[in-house]
Formats: sequence, C-alpha cells, structure tokens
Amino acid sequence: MTTTGRRALLVAGASAAAAALTGCTSDDAGPPRPSAAERAAAREAERVARAEEALRRRAVTASRTLLERYDATLAAHPALHARVAPLRASVAAHVRALGEDPRPTATPDGAPAAPVTTAPPTGPAVPADPKAALRELAGAARTASAAHTTELLAAPPEYARLLASVAASGAAHAYLLTEGARA
Repeated sequence: MTTTGRRALLVAGASAAAAALTGCTSDDAGPPRPSAAERAAAREAERVARAEEALRRRAVTASRTLLERYDATLAAHPALHARVAPLRASVAAHVRALGEDPRPTATPDGAPAAPVTTAPPTGPAVPADPKAALRELAGAARTASAAHTTELLAAPPEYARLLASVAASGAAHAYLLTEGARA
C-alpha cells in the first residue's frame, strides 16, 4: 500500500510549476537539463520517500520481533496454544499489512537481490513458568504498541491510521494476555 504524503505532493506541484515557468524550448539540440528548482524538488521527493521507507521498515521490524516472541512462547509452552494462537495470527496479519514482502526484491541495477535469510532457529528466551511467559509476551506486545504509536506523527495519513490500529491491537493483546485471564 503506497501513499503520497503532503510533502511529496507539494514537491511534485513545485516541480510542475518550475517546469511550466522554464518553458519547453531550448536553443541546443540536446535533451533539456533540469533546472535548479527541479533538481531540488527531485532531491526532496527522494528524501521523503527514503524517510517513509525507513519508517515502514521500523514498523515491520517491531511487529516481526513481536511475532518471533509469540512463536518462541508457543514453542516453549504448547499448552498455551488455545489462548495465544489467535493473537499470534493477528500479529502475523499485522506484519503483512505493514508491508513485509517475503519475496526478495531486485537491486537498483535490476539484478536479483540475495535471498532473505531467516532468523536462527533459537528464538528469544522464554521463562519456564507459563504465567511469567505470558507476562513477558504482554510486555513485548506493549513495546511493539509503543513503537507503532511513536511512528504515528511521521507517517503519511493512510499508514498512520494503520499504525494506530496495530498499536491499539497490541495494547488489547497485552490486556488479554494478563488482565483478560482474570476476567
């Protein structure tokens, strides 16, 4: 899901205005060279795109880390499956929605990228006590939720709404893993 931020839209508008003001003809027969305003607008658009991509990587990393914690907890405590598996499935959906692409992408020169390697088979340490494991899992959900909340101000509007939903879900997971068991 690609969105266009307000800054990128302004940069594109400035580029179009600069192009209109510079005219369409040139004295030399070569291709027209971009004006200083067009070059500045292109640099700004590239900077905004890099910042948005970094934000998306951080968001996916936070959710991927939480998903790994769920997997480790389920592996260490299979008896918790009925309680934890639906929440884990939700986190897996968040990872996909936030933009993780499991397929390797091409490099800028068009060559295929190196295959993505998975994490080593050993996951995060999980306490032997199931209640302690649930408390740590709830803490990890709170941490991921806080990370998504922190990114809201820098995110483009559509992605910010998605981050807000994922953060709220993480807070609900933390509740269900701890307080929800008492209800």
